[in-house]
Amino acid sequence: MDDQLRRRSVGAAAARSLLLTVLGEHVLPRSQPVWQETLVSALTTLGYSEQAARQALSRSTRDDWLTTERHGRRARMSLTPQTEQLLDTGARRIYSFGESWEWDGRWLVLVLRVPEQQREVRHQLRSRLAWAGLGSLGGGVWLTPHVEREAELAAAIQEEPAADATSFIASLGTLGSPQSIAATAWDLDGVRDHYTKFIEDFRHHEPSSPDTQFRAQTLLVHAWRKFPFLDPDLPAELLPARWPRGRAHDLFADRHSRWQPTARAYFEALDAGPRAQAAAAAA
Repeated sequence: MDDQLRRRSVGAAAARSLLLTVLGEHVLPRSQPVWQETLVSALTTLGYSEQAARQALSRSTRDDWLTTERHGRRARMSLTPQTEQLLDTGARRIYSFGESWEWDGRWLVLVLRVPEQQREVRHQLRSRLAWAGLGSLGGGVWLTPHVEREAELAAAIQEEPAADATSFIASLGTLGSPQSIAATAWDLDGVRDHYTKFIEDFRHHEPSSPDTQFRAQTLLVHAWRKFPFLDPDLPAELLPARWPRGRAHDLFADRHSRWQPTARAYFEALDAGPRAQAAAAAA
């Protein structure tokens, strides 16, 4: 589930990836089905053709993201329990991410061992650890300042019988510095570039109509949901000066609170039908 959320979050903005954002932002909170045409219209508002939108819905139904219930010639679509869980996990991650936190100086250190002949398993586990926010010091040594993630990581490693790992909760000795460890273990320049682009994309964006606010707000959430997978969420004392996460977080919170009411109303109007859409557009 987490791997699927990560792939859809950080991949290109394909129709199914944007559909996942629409489902999480507009369908999950309402706890009731929506018309199939509502989701098609939402995706066309986001710039996709009707054919691409319908293909995305068809594939999502086939992959058990959604279930369909016929009402004459129309269809109501509901989230499957698995998709609800996936989206709920994503929502909690998105809206809790970016706040500053206090670090007690301890590290969770993981020494990973995978037989040489199991290269595919090794690659998969390395990718999974990186997406979980761990940095690599090489030689199978991984670490994170989030010591509370030990149980989560242990469960992931135990899914691979070929892998063996030992974990430590440790503090730094007299050699080295926390800042040099962070600079070695993580690509912080790459993370900074993603934050800089996010700020540039949204700081001057001022949509005025309901449809443009729906589009802007959905794209805002879609862009922000990448950061829990791209940023290892290091404490302030490990980060370079003028780290942009705080500015990006404040921008996200401000724009989301401003655009969300109109965006939600627009989506509800799509589901209510043409008359409600006309009324929403005139509001």
